[in-house]
Amino acid sequence: MVKRDVRIETLPSLRVISAYGFGTQPEEIAAGKMEAFLENKGLLEGYGSSIPHYGFNNPSPSSGSPNYGYEIWAVVPPDLEPDGDLREVLFDGGLYAVTRFMDVSHISQVWREMVEWRENSPYLKGDHQWLEHLLNPLERDPGKMVFDLYLPIKDE
Repeated sequence: MVKRDVRIETLPSLRVISAYGFGTQPEEIAAGKMEAFLENKGLLEGYGSSIPHYGFNNPSPSSGSPNYGYEIWAVVPPDLEPDGDLREVLFDGGLYAVTRFMDVSHISQVWREMVEWRENSPYLKGDHQWLEHLLNPLERDPGKMVFDLYLPIKDE
């Protein structure tokens, strides 16, 4: 196992706007919806810097089907309402083990390493949402994408 730098972080409760995609590349579908929404609201310039966002599989890939879902949450100003098929989500927050890495092709391996890290740590498996935070969401080169992965944990 690669030795990863892991930090412990508490995400506060958040009000987010959610975009959803389903298919063989649902991340692109959800990201396209979110980018269009933020651009329409004049907020695309802050996407990834002043507008934190998180994503996750929903549902996860399964054997026998190339299709799965992906949801992207953007933390937006309180007065901004969703439109189209986007929706508002109230997230309770939680305690996380977090690690940073580059290159989306490594994401499955890094998730496995994070689970192994948790199994060898004093923390237990948390019940809240696993999250992927793409720090440069407008980057189109998969090898240059930088992520923080948020693994839910809880104290013993």
